[in-house]
Amino acid sequence: MRLESGGAAVDRRSLLQFAGGVGAAGLAGLAGCQGGGSRAENTPEHPPLGNYPVEGDTVTFGFNVPQSGTYAAEGRDELRGYELAVAHLNEGGGWVGQRSFDVLSGDGVLGKTVEYVTADTETKPDVATTNAEEMIEQDDVIMFSGGSSSSVAIAQQKVAQARKVPYMCCLTHSNDTTGSDCVRYSFREMFNAYMTAQALIPALKERFGRDAEYVQIYADYNWGQTMESSIRDFFTSSGWVELTSIPTRLGTTDYEEPLKQARDAGAEVVFLDHYGLDAANSLTTAQEILPDEVGIVVPLYNRIVAQNASTALDGVVGTVAWDTSVSSALSNAFKNAFTAEYGNAQRPSGVAHLAYAQTLQFAAAVERAGTFYPPAVIRELEDHEYSVGLGSQTMRSCDHQAQRGVPVVEGLPESEQSLGRFYDLLSVTKAVGYDCDGGPAAECELGDYGD
Repeated sequence: MRLESGGAAVDRRSLLQFAGGVGAAGLAGLAGCQGGGSRAENTPEHPPLGNYPVEGDTVTFGFNVPQSGTYAAEGRDELRGYELAVAHLNEGGGWVGQRSFDVLSGDGVLGKTVEYVTADTETKPDVATTNAEEMIEQDDVIMFSGGSSSSVAIAQQKVAQARKVPYMCCLTHSNDTTGSDCVRYSFREMFNAYMTAQALIPALKERFGRDAEYVQIYADYNWGQTMESSIRDFFTSSGWVELTSIPTRLGTTDYEEPLKQARDAGAEVVFLDHYGLDAANSLTTAQEILPDEVGIVVPLYNRIVAQNASTALDGVVGTVAWDTSVSSALSNAFKNAFTAEYGNAQRPSGVAHLAYAQTLQFAAAVERAGTFYPPAVIRELEDHEYSVGLGSQTMRSCDHQAQRGVPVVEGLPESEQSLGRFYDLLSVTKAVGYDCDGGPAAECELGDYGD
């Protein structure tokens, strides 16, 4: 695990400052006035569990993200979101004190200054597992977060359940995260593949008709497999015909052959079920190989994918976790705080928004519970109604899946793109989801609280 303070490795117990100086002065000032007063947990009311009780004047969060490999760009943006969240928890700003987060006051969490540790998952489940174990055992984290790969997220939430330390998922889109692999100690803000397929149907049927023929080219691992099956479930049942489905390996750089197969099959629409650099590579090649009349869909993409495939976005429909074009009080507050801290050249992406939201969501639940005791915090999160700038939503208790809107976007031609603007927002669906006894939730068995 690599711990960072301004870019240099430090001792494990050292206070971690923010990359590029974010909040460093504020934390230095807070160091002299810690203690937390009446809200500090000096006498636990519950038995020890996980890393509870929290001793001393600080509390540590763990951020386990890809800092190398296929999803490294997403990991860098996640870290910016996490660092900004910690700065606001300790010093105020952003969502602190605003709607859904009015229990936060900018003096840490329960009066304790928030510190954090980071690690590189390398987008490998075994590495992520080792990192999570080290954060729990050696750094005494009271919560950890991260993602950018569903297999990595699922591996981490297994650690969370076993060690009774809450895990706040960041980017994970597989149905299984809050379906067959759900756990009591994990919560997901991000919508899943099932919800993406639901959200895409109206826009794609309007554009390509009621009975189009399509091909899927998908990443052959947990996320890609559930994305592929969800597209098939929704689109074939609504009248579309799947001609073929082609698996590709995570990290593939040459997509020429599967795209030729899709073209030769006579597809009217091609779904590229890829993410990160894989999506950028397959999308760029698709625009070169597929005829102009063939529609291209990237079910899940983001600003980072768009930046890497900016010449190939024209007319490409997909969903994003969040976008700066979403206008609401909380969306605008996050966008303004992020660009003020990192500059206009670093416009926030959906993954940064997820990282920020999940950190503050956990902190607000602790404040409402009045304790870091994990079962009490979990119960505060379950069925909690709130907003992260996309309308009213609920963190459902039956599977810990946020029931929320899904932004649907269409890529712009390169000539119409500008700084941070790569696509038009077509719609934000209204709380796309499913009943607790249907869809992926039907396979969810959360497990025990541990108390």
